[in-house]
Amino acid sequence: MPKFQITKGKFEGIQACANAHGVIAAAAMDQRGSLQKSIGKAMGRDATNDELTQFKVSVSKVLTPHATALLMDPEYGLPAVAARAKGTGVLLSYEKTGYDATKKGRLPDLLEEWSALRLLEAHADAVKILLYYNPFDDDRTNTIKHAFVERVGAECRAVDRPFFLEVLAYDDRFDEKGIEFARLKPKYVAAYMKEFSRERYGVDILKVEVPVNMKFVSGTAAGSSNESAYTREEAKVLFRQASEAATKPFIYLSAGVTDEVFRETLVLAGEAGARFSGVLCGRATWQDGVPIYGKQGTAALETWLETRGVENIEKLNDIVHRVARPWYEIYGGLEQIDVI
Repeated sequence: MPKFQITKGKFEGIQACANAHGVIAAAAMDQRGSLQKSIGKAMGRDATNDELTQFKVSVSKVLTPHATALLMDPEYGLPAVAARAKGTGVLLSYEKTGYDATKKGRLPDLLEEWSALRLLEAHADAVKILLYYNPFDDDRTNTIKHAFVERVGAECRAVDRPFFLEVLAYDDRFDEKGIEFARLKPKYVAAYMKEFSRERYGVDILKVEVPVNMKFVSGTAAGSSNESAYTREEAKVLFRQASEAATKPFIYLSAGVTDEVFRETLVLAGEAGARFSGVLCGRATWQDGVPIYGKQGTAALETWLETRGVENIEKLNDIVHRVARPWYEIYGGLEQIDVI
């Protein structure tokens, strides 16, 4: 079996974001507009850019000693990158927040003042973009998105940094939180994991949703008592099917669920044998600190983070370290990787 070849910069960048066992347990804090609005809501007024940055700094300072890496935006988050714990890897977002709702297709766009090279110069170990994607959308929309990912992949190759692609499934016909979309979601997630594993995109790590909506998994604490889209055993099959669709390492995102729900989700993924290599977890860890910051300020937020925030991330880490697989396992282990 030929060894998997990876360049030195990409290998070292991924390893910088992982622990000694090749598992990624990263904290995500690259929310911008949505987080600023949440802070402002708690304050009872519009939150300033400086107040948004301070929230990010506090989260970084307190939580990164317990994380392998930090995902941050370069617009408001560079002071938070500077405040991270020593040895914490850095992923920087390259995309504009959200999408243009006036145009069909949720088309992505990049930050105009940044490039992969500039992100590297801002101490990024890896570059991340987010893509809204419907595998079954019209050909023109998806061709635009495929070319977009190819361009970012080419930039990352040029500067020899790993490319983390975050994909969120959608279908404009359905509410993404509803049961109709929950029934479609497994197929959509498996399809995009297969698509973006193709070498032409240059993706090194896929950051993906779990293939089920836990609210509609019967037999779970998170499941609704009124309606379900799948049983617990059916959900395990769907986890395995999505996992088998990927030929690149992948990690799970928390997608804004509570810390309790995300932990239950990862336990289920582990029982299913899903071959995930860690998490990039944001709101599930720190979202309950937003109203505290908005109403009581920085000191109260940091006190909350040092207790409940750290407790959240440590409980999550315990599960991740028990059930996640090293990112290089998909290639046969470190001994099957040729760093060139």
